[in-house]
Amino acid sequence: MPPEVQAQAVTVPPVMWAPSPEQRESTRLWDFMEHVSRDRGIGLSTYREVWQWSVDELGDFWAAVTEYFHVIGDGLDGPALAEERMPRARWYPDGRLNLAENIFRRSNRGKQRRTTAVLTVEEDDSSRSLSWQEFERQVASMAAALRRLGVKPGDRVGAVLPNIPEALIGLLAAASIGAVWSINSPDLSAEAGLDRLRQLEPTVLIGVDGYRFNGKEISRLAQLAEVEAGLPSLRQTILVRCLNPGQEPEAGRLSFDELLAEDAEPDYERVPFDHPLWVLFSSGTTGAPKGIVHSHGGMTLEALKGIGLNQDAGPGDLYYVAANTSWMVWNTLVSYLVTGASVVTYSGSPTLARKDRQFQILANTGATVFATGAAYLSLVEKSGLEPGREWNLTKLRFIMSTGSPLPDSTWRWVHSHVKGDVHLGSDSGGTDICSGFIGSNPLEPVHLGELQGPLLGVAVESWSEAGERLIGGIGEMVITRPMPSMPVFFWGDQDGSRYFNSYFAKFPGVWTHGDWITETPQGSFIVHGRSDATLNRGGVRLGTADIYAALADIPEITDSLVVGAEQPDGGYYMPLFVVLAPGAVLDEVLQDRIRSAIRTRSSARHVPDEIIQAPAIPVTHSMKRVEVPIKKLFSGLAPRDAVSVKALANPEAMDWFVTQANNFREAGNSGIIE
Repeated sequence: MPPEVQAQAVTVPPVMWAPSPEQRESTRLWDFMEHVSRDRGIGLSTYREVWQWSVDELGDFWAAVTEYFHVIGDGLDGPALAEERMPRARWYPDGRLNLAENIFRRSNRGKQRRTTAVLTVEEDDSSRSLSWQEFERQVASMAAALRRLGVKPGDRVGAVLPNIPEALIGLLAAASIGAVWSINSPDLSAEAGLDRLRQLEPTVLIGVDGYRFNGKEISRLAQLAEVEAGLPSLRQTILVRCLNPGQEPEAGRLSFDELLAEDAEPDYERVPFDHPLWVLFSSGTTGAPKGIVHSHGGMTLEALKGIGLNQDAGPGDLYYVAANTSWMVWNTLVSYLVTGASVVTYSGSPTLARKDRQFQILANTGATVFATGAAYLSLVEKSGLEPGREWNLTKLRFIMSTGSPLPDSTWRWVHSHVKGDVHLGSDSGGTDICSGFIGSNPLEPVHLGELQGPLLGVAVESWSEAGERLIGGIGEMVITRPMPSMPVFFWGDQDGSRYFNSYFAKFPGVWTHGDWITETPQGSFIVHGRSDATLNRGGVRLGTADIYAALADIPEITDSLVVGAEQPDGGYYMPLFVVLAPGAVLDEVLQDRIRSAIRTRSSARHVPDEIIQAPAIPVTHSMKRVEVPIKKLFSGLAPRDAVSVKALANPEAMDWFVTQANNFREAGNSGIIE
């Protein structure tokens, strides 16, 4: 920590969780630190010491991760970081490995072969389990089937599947042979799915006949046929029967279950470290979705570091997240499998019958780790439910909140009404690296409203517009040294210009992520929201997250969205849209309370120009507010240029905002016409 930082007087928020000395010393990270100290003669006794070493000696750190976790492959004894540059650092240039092989060779040994790898829960609370041994057998059978269909390393396998074991089997089967995987959720429209899959030209598609959600059966055969028709590269479709198990597929499609019935020996194709593993797509709300390509090596090492060390997860843990397969958080199921942890798959409604449905699943399964969006925790908080009283959550030890900043009131609620001693961590990362930049660690206390610190191997800082480091002020989140999980490339980006412009145009050689953050003097972080959605009042930048946090204690508000839109005449318009709870009325009394809360919790500059009741807030399929498209609407862009409704989970919600923006312009930018 710089001397000038140490000299500052700071107010430190209260501690919400802290590990005991026994807890710290029983973690895998503590054991890793002792391993490094023994093998490299470096004294490491605190998280800050191991983090500083991990970014100062970047290549040595990642080599130590590879050694400590006994990563299986060839040529991994050479330098981990052969050429440091951004973009396209060169990691393990002679290395060859396979993510699927590392999952099963690390976790499918001895008695563990018979333990559960994947536990599946249905909406009716029935469940089925898949042992490590059977899991590997099914992956091997599907890989053999793909090979028989002519799939080779580098070929693409597309999928339209919910969060079910077959999705994990398909992914790992494709990975086994070096094919490239990409998946869409079946609730995505056929057109939106084709916007993604058509770019990849897949030769095989794995689809589903439908799924059950909120007590209803939803057929997707018509959607699947539309996707098939839009993929001229397609040679074969494999059908998973969720609604009608055992029923033969239509002519021209193969049965997923029948292919699994044909036994095969595991056969893993070791590929170069940077060989494409999967393609994740950006939301596509403001343009064509970007195909972000991640590698076998990058994802394997990132999982072992981020999940195995920072989250202290591994064999004996059971991980649950109700993630839509179009959201990168679904891929964290694979990351946990890499560490030897088991996972829960659930494709049903996260709020079935009651808002705390997910806590019921945690209790029923005995899950030890829970990942969820901050919005879900706030939803249950405002419902007035107390999951800790309703359900037995004794096995739950860690909650990872992500997707958006976690309000202080929700942080307190988790410890008061869920579990007092749970390690609640707010993490921030992205689809771009399919992991995190800042977040949790098992060695330090958690302070209210703050992310504990930078993750290992992540040289993260807050920078001013001039490219100077900021301590205590709001700045751009930048990464100054490479990570192996940074994208290999963007699909179809032949000259790399789209990749460069996405991250490196603002500060050449430095990754600019697009989040506004504050780095505190004590080394923790606060996230203020996306920088492209940042509010700017009189030249002062304001984070949207600060306004959302100020509204968290107002029970009449169930959701909200604020934008700041520059106007053609040089003016600036900052409306706040709120969704009200049933029975609530946006009268002057409630508006005064809203303004007072924002003024008190944030500042007078944060108080909006107008407070407007909206029927719903548009969100992406990963449940993130679409602030930027709405900002563009109110800045004067035509709807077709401002937003792609195909990328929205609730496109009907955008119709209302389009109408309001039109009314705003017709009124001469002087306010909303009701």
